[in-house]
Amino acid sequence: MFYTLGKKLGMLDKAPGATLGFHLSIITDPRVKRTQAHSLEDSLMIAVCAVRCGAETFVDFERFGKDKREWLSTFLSFRGGIPSHDTFGRVFALLDPRPFSESFSRWTHGLRKQFDAEIVAIDGKTLRRSHNRANA
Repeated sequence: MFYTLGKKLGMLDKAPGATLGFHLSIITDPRVKRTQAHSLEDSLMIAVCAVRCGAETFVDFERFGKDKREWLSTFLSFRGGIPSHDTFGRVFALLDPRPFSESFSRWTHGLRKQFDAEIVAIDGKTLRRSHNRANA
């Protein structure tokens, strides 16, 4: 079911409840070594957090990283600083989406195992009653 990530994949079995950073860290960096000024894990974590907060573009990712740098620095290294929107664009252009998707899925699946009850996703639009304008 999951794309094979090589020997690194075996680490996941030994890390129940592992952080998103751990799951993202097993993704192989597709960039040439000399172009890796920013950590792939940092770039992906900023992007995931930014998207979760409503970011839609690489410019938004950069702005989010700069605006939330103090908080992000509590768990990211920022080797090379905050990536620029051009850097985000290059990273995502080179990144194979399968390992990223599978790492993210393994992380969310691991979260589900930590709770005794079923997790139910709630759509914010439904909460705001946008689903039924006749009753608004």
